[in-house]
Amino acid sequence: MREKLNGNPLAQVALIGALLVGAILVLTMMRGGSESEPGEAEAPETATSAPAVPPAGEPTASVTAVAPPPVATSPPPEAVTAAYNSGETVVLLIVREGGIDDQMVKEDAAALSSVSDVALFVIPSQEIARYAAIAEGAGVNRVPALVVVSPKSLSKGNPTASVSYGYQDSESVVQQVVDARYKGRTLSYHP
Repeated sequence: MREKLNGNPLAQVALIGALLVGAILVLTMMRGGSESEPGEAEAPETATSAPAVPPAGEPTASVTAVAPPPVATSPPPEAVTAAYNSGETVVLLIVREGGIDDQMVKEDAAALSSVSDVALFVIPSQEIARYAAIAEGAGVNRVPALVVVSPKSLSKGNPTASVSYGYQDSESVVQQVVDARYKGRTLSYHP
C-alpha cells in the first residue's frame, strides 16, 4: 500500500483531500457548529426598519431594546476628593496584601513623601470598590496598579488619570507624578 501511495500522485491527492475533510468535520464537531452553548442567553433582536403590519386577526407583539442601567459608582472617599480639589496630584496604589511585588512597590512609593503637593493612598485590592469611580475610569484590571490623577488645575474640567502595572522602582513612581503634572505641548506620533 505504501509503495502504491508513494508512486501514484492521484492517490496522494485523494489521501490529502480525505484527511482535510476529516479534519474539518472533527473541528466543526468540537466547536459545536454555530449553535450557542447551553445556558447562553440569546441577545434580543431589534428592528432596524419600520415594523411590518401583521395580518388582521393575528396578535401583535412589540420588542423594545432596553439599554442596561449605568453602573452606579459612589464618589471616592472624602480624603481623595479633598486632595484633588485642593490641587494635589492624587496617587492611588492598589496592592494585593501579601504579594511580593506589591510590597516592593509600596515601599518604593514612599519616595513620594519628598515630593510636594502629592497625596498618596495605598489601597488593598479588597477595598477597590470604594475607589470604583477612579479605578473604572482609569481601566484598572490587575494589581499592583499605580493610578496617578493629574491635578485639578490641569484637568480642564475632566479629571484625567494614568495607570501603570507591576513593579516600579521609586524613580519610576516619581516620574509618573512628573508626567501627570506636565503642562507643555504634546505632539502626536505617526510612524
